[in-house]
Amino acid sequence: MAAETLAATAGIEVYRDGKCIIKRIVYWMDLKRNYKKLMQEAGDLRATKDAICTEISRFRLTEDMRVWIARTGMIEEEVIELETKHEKKQQWRLDCLSNLSRDMTEKCNQVRNHREEGKLQKMTLAMELPEPVRKIHTLKLQENSSLHKVVRHVLGFLDDEKIRRIAICGMVGTAKTTIMENLNNHEKVSKMFDMIIWVSVTKEWSERKLQDAILQRLKLDVQGLTSIEEAALIISEELKEKKYLIVLDEVWDMVDLNKIMGINDNQKDSKVLLASRYDGVCYDMEVDEIVDVQPLSLNDAWKMFKEKVGHPISHPLIEPIARHVVEECHGLPLLIDRVARTFRKKDKNVSRWEDGLKRLQRWDSVKIEGMDEVLERLEICYEDLKDGEQKECFLYAALYPEESEIYVDYLIECWRAEGFINHANNFKQARDRGHTVLNELIKVSLLERSNKSKCVKMNKVFRKMALKILSQSANSKILVKPHEELEDFPRKEEWELANRISLMDNGVSTLPKSVDCHDLLTLLLQRNKYLTSIPELFFMSMCHLQVLDLHGTRILALPFSLSNLISLKALYLNSCPDLIEITASVEALKHLEVLDIRKTKINLIKFGSLICKGGGYAKKLTSLRFCFPEVDHLDLFVKHSPLWEKDSCLTFQFSVGCHDSAFAQILESIDNPTHNILKLVNGQGVDPVIIKVLMETNAFGLIGHKGVSSLSAFGIEKMNKMFNCLIDRCHEIKTIFDGHKTSEAVLKWLENLYIKDVPKLESIWEGPVCAGSLAQLASITLCKCLELKKIFSHGMIQQLLQLKHLRVEECYQIEEIIMESENAQLVPEALPKLKTLILLDLPRLTRIWANDSLEWPSLQGIEISMCDMLKILPFNQVNATNLQSIKGQQSWWGDLVWEDDATKQRLQSLCILD
Repeated sequence: MAAETLAATAGIEVYRDGKCIIKRIVYWMDLKRNYKKLMQEAGDLRATKDAICTEISRFRLTEDMRVWIARTGMIEEEVIELETKHEKKQQWRLDCLSNLSRDMTEKCNQVRNHREEGKLQKMTLAMELPEPVRKIHTLKLQENSSLHKVVRHVLGFLDDEKIRRIAICGMVGTAKTTIMENLNNHEKVSKMFDMIIWVSVTKEWSERKLQDAILQRLKLDVQGLTSIEEAALIISEELKEKKYLIVLDEVWDMVDLNKIMGINDNQKDSKVLLASRYDGVCYDMEVDEIVDVQPLSLNDAWKMFKEKVGHPISHPLIEPIARHVVEECHGLPLLIDRVARTFRKKDKNVSRWEDGLKRLQRWDSVKIEGMDEVLERLEICYEDLKDGEQKECFLYAALYPEESEIYVDYLIECWRAEGFINHANNFKQARDRGHTVLNELIKVSLLERSNKSKCVKMNKVFRKMALKILSQSANSKILVKPHEELEDFPRKEEWELANRISLMDNGVSTLPKSVDCHDLLTLLLQRNKYLTSIPELFFMSMCHLQVLDLHGTRILALPFSLSNLISLKALYLNSCPDLIEITASVEALKHLEVLDIRKTKINLIKFGSLICKGGGYAKKLTSLRFCFPEVDHLDLFVKHSPLWEKDSCLTFQFSVGCHDSAFAQILESIDNPTHNILKLVNGQGVDPVIIKVLMETNAFGLIGHKGVSSLSAFGIEKMNKMFNCLIDRCHEIKTIFDGHKTSEAVLKWLENLYIKDVPKLESIWEGPVCAGSLAQLASITLCKCLELKKIFSHGMIQQLLQLKHLRVEECYQIEEIIMESENAQLVPEALPKLKTLILLDLPRLTRIWANDSLEWPSLQGIEISMCDMLKILPFNQVNATNLQSIKGQQSWWGDLVWEDDATKQRLQSLCILD
């Protein structure tokens, strides 16, 4: 029995030893495979570690991840040790090689498990990494809407490697934030950048708050850091290898991104996109492009309102009301949104819709749901004005009808007369200061530029806000009813004790015999076309009146009570066609500074005490607008009036001769703080007094003149103050400027040149062009010049470094816009500032320029109509890089000839065809 047990035990040992030997042999045989497998697993581990170290900054590593990375290093050393042993395998016995193969197998399993642990750690940390873009819930913009076009415009700038900073600028409520949100969410933008960082910059922003918001967006742990500089370094390190887009919404003031983020504009194609209501902020931020956002068109506003209100708006009785509701929103998406919310609740109840419209039309005095929020947003612009000067000037503009065009100089004159303009000793200084105030109000969108560049307007929403502010003022009582179809003067309780009365653009035919208006400062009665007389005692109580506007009425004379207006500073009587004379009572107006008597029948000789002798009531006169029937009368004024003395501060708008040219109004619509205007109408030859006045003139209109063949006859070498020039219906002029008659640079400050109906005109410039001539010329308009063939003569185009706009219309002999024969050596950089090119009804035009050699670096828009022989455009795949639109006719576009399909496809996307 014992022997059997011993034998069994021995058998088991032999089995074990045999199994072990077999195992070693297997390990030995698998050494090569196990080595290869270990190296592969080690490589995968190394890649995992590198990915983690690349993607995760040291500021986010947890303790577990630090331990994992440290352990990875130890494992990699152990793998290297096994790799070294493998290299010396020829020196080893079979049992050692078997052990090495076994160790490799075990290490391979360890590496694999450690790598899987790392991947799990990476997934956990990836959840804590900042996502490339945070989508924002926002209004989806309709295709081809005006807001959608802005988005497309900005996308083009984001895709342009030369443009680093872009600003979206516009008044409050114009959906700047909505545009920015759509860009943030846009698929194309997410593909352009590794990271999009959205930050809302509140009015109470600070560098620390803005920096904290960015750190939070990047999920950076900066506990313990106290300085802005340290945090900026962390942000900079985080972003230095990324292509990012910084999106700053509602920027109120200049933001120093270098200080806050440690970045500059040289970092890997990264960009900055900001939105602000202040264009000054955009310039301070040194943006490359500003995209101006205007209120929605009526059509786009209707689409937005319709979408938000939904089905009830399609009701046939509700739709007409709804369209009036939209008109009250002035195209402001913010207002449309709030109003739509309110009207959506009215369902299909027509009565409720009608009541809602009436209340909306009076929302400055009636509480409407949702309007408090809108008013609060709007009033921020008003409260943010720097001082009382700007606030008073803004509120004064509410005296004029909503959306009406207000002449800039007229408005500033009223501000000055009312005493709003500070730090001005005379009217000329006040005008300059007034333009500064005006520009500030335009910058914050409280006033808007109108289509006429010398006019501004106030939209109905801001006007209602202004009237609400005025109505709540304890120091002011106003009566404001312009353009309300009034036939009778308002009731006594309305105008009694009023500070300002505005009844312009009505049908008032009679005034009260007397009114108790001791505190009245401004009285605006202009364009009451049925008003023919003023009662003799009407002005009796108005001893504090500063501004009186009666222009456009049919009054025959002024009452003797005019003498009581001892504080009057501005008197407007222009366009009173029946007014024959000003009574002697005008002698009492010793503070009068502005007098406008254009287009009246006031006799110059009878008015000589003012015009020629400078009567007492004219001592402070600094602005005069007058029509001289003949050149002799102008000569009389220049020779004898103290207003024309060398040190006089007079600014003037003179017409010599009568005219009815609507085209001549261009001169008065050009905005310039110094606005001396001379219009010479139906004259003959050259009178010395005209040359003398032209030396002080900023805008000159030559209309229906005879006896001269060029403007040079008037001595252009002395027109050093000329900014604007208009020539209309001068049938004997053959060239505008004759270079043979001057040896020095001329018209160096001329900015705008308008030429219309000059049938014998052959060229703009004839002869040699002195360097510096026309150096500031920005706009040229040519219309109905039937013999004109040559626009840019030899040497002229080289001087036009500032030309931005060119319009050529109904010039039937024009074959080339830039004649090759006159410009043979033209360099590619010619016309570097040209932005718009408009060519209309030019039947012989065959080409703009001989080839596609010009760069057209600033060209943004061209419009071509009725130019059927123009078959080739001077563009290729690489020039005119900023071109945004091509307007024309579908048939014309279809007939164009192309050098290659790529150019056609590129330009096709810019077309607006009809």
